[in-house]
Amino acid sequence: MVLHNRDVRTDVRELGALVGDVLAAQASTEAYETVEDLRNEAIAYRRGDAASRTGLHESVDELSPTREGIVARAFTTYFELINLAEERERVRAIRDADEEGAFHDSFDATIAEFSEAGVEADELRQLLQDVLIEPTFTAHPTEARRATVKAKLRSIGNHLEALDERNLTERERNGIWRDVTAEVTSLWGTRQVRQRSPEPEDEARNVQWYLENTLFDVVGDAYEEFEETISKEYDDVDCPKLFEFRSWAGSDRDGNPFVTPEVTDDTLARQREVAIEKYRDRCKRLSAVLSQDGERYAIDDQLAESLAADAERFPTVVEEARERYPDEPYRQKLRLMRERLDRVDDVRPGEYPDGDAFLDDLNVIADSLAVDGQDAVRESFVEPLRRQVDTFGFTLASLDLRDHRENHTEAVAEAVAVESVDYREMDEEARQEFLTEAILQDDPVVDADEPGDVSETTERVLRRFQEFAEWQDEYGAQAIDTYCISMTEEPSHVLEVLFLADQVGVISLPDHCGVDVVPLLETESALNGAERILGELFDNEAYATALEVRGDIQEVMLGYSDSNKENGFLAANWDLYENQRQIARFCREEDVTLRLFHGRGGSISRGGGPMNEALLALPNETVTGQVKFTEQGEAIAEKYANPRIAERELEQMLDAQIRARKEANEEPTEDVPDSWVDAMETMAPAARETYRDLLNTDGFVSYFGQATPISVVEDLNLGSRPASRSGERTVEDLRAIPWVFSWTQTRLILPGWYSLASGMDAYLDEVGEEAGLETLREMYEEWPFFRTTLDNAALALARTEPEIAAEYADLADDDLRERFFPELVGEYERGRDLVLEISGRDQLLRREWLEESLDRRNPYVDPLNLLQANLLGRTHRTEAEERTLRLTVNGIAAGMKNTG
Repeated sequence: MVLHNRDVRTDVRELGALVGDVLAAQASTEAYETVEDLRNEAIAYRRGDAASRTGLHESVDELSPTREGIVARAFTTYFELINLAEERERVRAIRDADEEGAFHDSFDATIAEFSEAGVEADELRQLLQDVLIEPTFTAHPTEARRATVKAKLRSIGNHLEALDERNLTERERNGIWRDVTAEVTSLWGTRQVRQRSPEPEDEARNVQWYLENTLFDVVGDAYEEFEETISKEYDDVDCPKLFEFRSWAGSDRDGNPFVTPEVTDDTLARQREVAIEKYRDRCKRLSAVLSQDGERYAIDDQLAESLAADAERFPTVVEEARERYPDEPYRQKLRLMRERLDRVDDVRPGEYPDGDAFLDDLNVIADSLAVDGQDAVRESFVEPLRRQVDTFGFTLASLDLRDHRENHTEAVAEAVAVESVDYREMDEEARQEFLTEAILQDDPVVDADEPGDVSETTERVLRRFQEFAEWQDEYGAQAIDTYCISMTEEPSHVLEVLFLADQVGVISLPDHCGVDVVPLLETESALNGAERILGELFDNEAYATALEVRGDIQEVMLGYSDSNKENGFLAANWDLYENQRQIARFCREEDVTLRLFHGRGGSISRGGGPMNEALLALPNETVTGQVKFTEQGEAIAEKYANPRIAERELEQMLDAQIRARKEANEEPTEDVPDSWVDAMETMAPAARETYRDLLNTDGFVSYFGQATPISVVEDLNLGSRPASRSGERTVEDLRAIPWVFSWTQTRLILPGWYSLASGMDAYLDEVGEEAGLETLREMYEEWPFFRTTLDNAALALARTEPEIAAEYADLADDDLRERFFPELVGEYERGRDLVLEISGRDQLLRREWLEESLDRRNPYVDPLNLLQANLLGRTHRTEAEERTLRLTVNGIAAGMKNTG
């Protein structure tokens, strides 16, 4: 069966030609010829037809300011469209593999494998019950494109889908291509670079778009597929709830003073409004379907009782429903359900108090249809809506609050100082004792309404906690029930949040606790001290009581970004792996269920990479079935903009998690040979030392500032949050995103591999090269953690281009260049050679399609890099040159398909 009319080469060729046509029409033939010359010169060098990039350099140097802007726009537009072509190719691959049953990492294949291996229905049922996957969308600023640009690209993507998947007449094809041409022409005339920073509301709406326009519908389809897959091998295993979606957009205050209580309230209200409107629409659709004649079909007693209860609640509305739908009980019920939805956030009584109550009514309808023998109707029309309500409730995505621990400490100290308590002078033990007694006593210690003469920080924190209680009253505890503490270092940092929540009534021990308090461990000291921090909390009377009320589930967040920036790629990965194991073992000993929250970014250095592989590489001890991870920036668009790709992502997550959970049940303590641990214990400290030596070398910060476009990245208006914590230009103070973004622009992706080679060489020096390489190959073949770590490093190495990076290094002072650039290139080359030797490959990338993608892109990114380096090297830039420089950042990000 032929599923598609096109392939990626056709899309790339025709879209590339269209960019050329639009360029010639909107600028000039001469401008088109300039871009073509640059493109051909870059391709000639990459193919080996030119001995050097001298010709390309000269062409870039000769560009006028106007022509520079046109070149930057042309290549940026090209990459935006090529990304759509590659997205379409991924959809083709998904559909073809689905048709042929060729997915190797599919839920279908896993269930068949389980059945063949003799997994009983009870075991599968328990595995599914254990699993809860919580993708958490953040507002971290790694999305370089404007919302307007993304909307135009999505429209073009929809046209490509029609050309590819529909059986069209020539006239219809011409009409669609005419629309594509119009969209690309409009895209050409649209400003690519933001003129203002997005506000937190913009970021929250961006996340909401994916929930509302893709995931809401995808979830129903995904569960239908999961249930069908299970039923092929198991007759009596139902598919429970497997996914929840959460968000930080509109609620994450760490380092972002613009996220106010008003922003959070607006986000909660808007998300509920969207959810309610979705359900009203679905109820209308159901009403068109459930037109069964009550005289021919007998409804069950439960539905009859439900209608009777509605008659008491809404006598007038019931009468109107009976007149409009005589002898159509399902339609009557759905009309009353719409009425209750209409009254949510209304002064009139009778509304649904929460999503569970709405789900109860849907269950009544579903059960009655089952009794009537109308399973086909129930499965096709009611079940998807039940899954949507079970997943999204009235909240769409539950919000997590987050702030830096220093702000909580300051707020507590100032608030209790009014009551003559000197919290600042207390040591850690005294702080814990004071906070515990305050939480357990009935009367509040501070007046959050009238705290007295306090700082702006304290006033802001106290107001947030007051609003926290009101949000839970208004929207339900499930809408906002998690509080994450950045840079947690001590147990008191967790108890401070518990104390503040207690003062405003979010918790009232021993009966009620409306919040999960989540320590975010991201520094070396915090990770290594995790057992001490958790141990003191579990032994603390107040915290232990709160934990018990929350079902003895402890969520712990691991920070990948700052851990990498502090320790380097290899050491950070090992620290995270080892400390996860220790935390998991300790929680198991304490009879506490651990839910790890992985603070992953989009780039390799910030914990990125294929999610299914990351889940399978987690230590067995940590796989309780519940897992939470961040999704951010361009990774959200890449995974969730297209419905078919989004559904495949959910399937891969589920497949990986259920396989990992089964393996963890069979081998609760992962059997890692001592020789492998010894190897890592040698490599990681050596890699950390090499990495920190680089960062601490006098002049490195200056080199970073001169040899990367960090000054441009900081002013790009990527997100509402400042690029650094204090505005200082230090590596420690700089946020992980602009740190990674800046190196990525230069094609020297240092955060993804630097010091990897030094760490390995330290191990090889210790045990001998031949024996050491044999052990490292064994680790790569048999240990998912090490294989994933090395494969991710290989991806960052493959995207690194030392020749291009040299253009940026030349911008630095001569002495700085000579001190740092050769060292960076040497580490890259040795790392590349070792990865190839250990993996046994002759190419860094193990995915052929990714190799093809890089080969396709590299010649087109090169001119943008040379233009960017040229512009950065100018002492004084005009306003037009500044705009072009910012546009090159967007273009390179699109070409690399990665920012930070």
